[in-house]
Amino acid sequence: MRFGATILDAEGLRLTADEKALFREAAPFGFILFARNIESGDQLRALCDEFRDAAGHDCLITIDQEGGRVQRLRAPLAREFRPALDHVEAASDPVRAMYLRARLIAAELRDYGIDSNCAPLADVATAETHPFLRNRCYGSDVESVAAIARACAEGHLEGGVVPVMKHIPGHGRSTMDSHHDLSHVTAPADLLRAEDFAAFAKLRDLPMAMTAHLVYDAFDPRPATLSPVMMEIIRNELGYDGLVMTDDISMKALWQDAAQDEARTAGGPYPDDEVTWSARLARQSLDAGCDVALFCNSSLAARAEVVASAGQMTEAAQRRAETALACRKPPVALDTDAVEAELSALMGGQVYG
Repeated sequence: MRFGATILDAEGLRLTADEKALFREAAPFGFILFARNIESGDQLRALCDEFRDAAGHDCLITIDQEGGRVQRLRAPLAREFRPALDHVEAASDPVRAMYLRARLIAAELRDYGIDSNCAPLADVATAETHPFLRNRCYGSDVESVAAIARACAEGHLEGGVVPVMKHIPGHGRSTMDSHHDLSHVTAPADLLRAEDFAAFAKLRDLPMAMTAHLVYDAFDPRPATLSPVMMEIIRNELGYDGLVMTDDISMKALWQDAAQDEARTAGGPYPDDEVTWSARLARQSLDAGCDVALFCNSSLAARAEVVASAGQMTEAAQRRAETALACRKPPVALDTDAVEAELSALMGGQVYG
């Protein structure tokens, strides 16, 4: 079947009748979970079953479970790790330590029916990186970030979980939180290619990636998520042919860009119309070259308009989607006690937050 070009969410702990009807019609590629969707292990497994039943296929279910500040599953349902940068800096072998961390996270996710994680980050941190992102990064040089991100991805894949690397082609120079503001990166093109973009190029074989909601002034005045220029760079210069999903198109960074664009073209302010603008942004992101639009934290009416605007995946996107889904292998056997003991030794006993 041809998948809908969307990744959607749910309002609560179980699907409503209206959500089931919409998802049945949309057949979205996948879903994403938030803390509001999680109460207990049994409830979470039931919700994942409902997602797949409503979508009509064995859809991808993803989550933000990086560890540290950004993790939707919390104790007692999951281990609560230190922020990634703290973890890396404390470990005697950061690559091995992040691999082991990923194996434990993947095992937890699979147990609840979740088969994807929005990790690893391949963003290269700088001194100016906004606090919303900085301690989620793995370091400040390309080689180490790429090596650690690779290990993290392999840990997920061995656990039967599809990794989504983010935020392509590189969010590390953002000085603003894209949940609220649109950041412009003013670094020259040669520096971006040598550092920020290079980390993602080294990971070009990974199955999925999430876009960055920021503007690279050296290349295009549009945010990367909405920029055919940046998507051309991702595909041709970085050589990335995996599935590209947007970051959440409800984030204010894109709305600010939409407002500015509307003012430029129509000579006035844009209407504060969530439904209309969400649908437009979904279409613009797909027209730019993204394969699937992620849309979260909004009304059922807005979700329905995004579904209608996004439509079905293109043939190329469907191929990439099927390749990503094929990465959901049965988990490699894991000796949890041995992994925890090794990780504790690498971390001097300071594993959890």
